[in-house]
Amino acid sequence: MPQLQKAPVMAYVALGANLGEAQQTVLRAFDALALLPGTQLTARSSLYRTVPHEALGPDFVNAVAEIATRLSAPDLLDALLSLEHQAGRLRPYSHAPRTLDLDLLFYGDARVQSPRLTLPHPRWTERAFVLVPLADVCPSLVAQELLAAVADQQIERFSQPDSLTG
Repeated sequence: MPQLQKAPVMAYVALGANLGEAQQTVLRAFDALALLPGTQLTARSSLYRTVPHEALGPDFVNAVAEIATRLSAPDLLDALLSLEHQAGRLRPYSHAPRTLDLDLLFYGDARVQSPRLTLPHPRWTERAFVLVPLADVCPSLVAQELLAAVADQQIERFSQPDSLTG
């Protein structure tokens, strides 16, 4: 059982899926994030359709969640991996298609470099499927120069976020 910290930390999680009912899987993952111990879902982006970037398979459904969590970064990572597993995520090879992919992008201002976890996420600035939905939930994190650098990556908004109720 994870120990909860006293003060919540704002964290950002990228969500993606390209197998099965990808849109429903991402929507369920938003709900699952809100149910993590000591965690509140504070914002969610629109849903976006993207072609696989450095990956294989059908188009992805992508989004970003903003959460306030009292879980430590390692405990949050464990919880994300557990949610992926519950959604049937398999890792047969690098960049394989997936039922659910949850990447911890930021955990407050933490800078972590370990074999298990790197924060901020090492490739967040290279991917339109992260930058565009991240700009939905926290525009101050995404400079226009970053968006311009990924403008050649195809991304299409197809669903507006539902408003969150406290």
